[in-house]
Amino acid sequence: MNRKIKKEVLALLAAGNLEKSRRELEKYDEQGLVNPLFSALYRPEEILRWHAVTIFGEVLTRLAEKDMEAARIIMRRYLWSLNDESGGIGWGAPEAMAEAMFHHDRLNDEYLHMLISYMRQDGELEHQDGNFLELPELQRGVLWGICRLAEKRAALLMEKEIVPDLLAYLPSGDATVRGLAAKALGLLGATDSVKALKTLLDDERSVRFYHDGEITVVIVSELAGIALTQTEALQAQAA
Repeated sequence: MNRKIKKEVLALLAAGNLEKSRRELEKYDEQGLVNPLFSALYRPEEILRWHAVTIFGEVLTRLAEKDMEAARIIMRRYLWSLNDESGGIGWGAPEAMAEAMFHHDRLNDEYLHMLISYMRQDGELEHQDGNFLELPELQRGVLWGICRLAEKRAALLMEKEIVPDLLAYLPSGDATVRGLAAKALGLLGATDSVKALKTLLDDERSVRFYHDGEITVVIVSELAGIALTQTEALQAQAA
């Protein structure tokens, strides 16, 4: 049965129709979808992976409403996959975590600090619990997650003082990392990021960005320009 579910889940996601995937997969128990969706996060097909992120976030949200501890176990599984000791890489884990946290307040309350920790180096003090991710591919996932949460929880993210963390990504050698960091700063309305964002206005590298079931190609300079417009508008309001 598990193989049958996995085959159907992957086939639906590969078809690229997010709404159909939602409808068809609602007939399964949430727990039965967990392993197939974890498998989908590791697939090479781009749209399949991203639709898995969306579906997984929604499935985990429904599961949390029924059994919070079962949802926590899955969140801890994401965290373990990003741990060096796991022997894995954790592809898709930050994105799937963030998607669930976007939809479910309690999951966000309990795990936001962990998502943020992946942007921070470990410190000397007891409360400095950074788990900085070195791989640009994983940094993309964390930053996409921050962008996703910023759509709904910008004030909370600002309370967590993540702007310096985001600014540190702007000089990255990875265009997607630069672009996502810029987008996040704009969504947060980080008015102290204007000078740094202006350094990207001549950056013509492209970024593939997923949102609302679709992938679009945008230029880093465009993302920086939008972010500047957002932050400068806030500055004008405050003046």
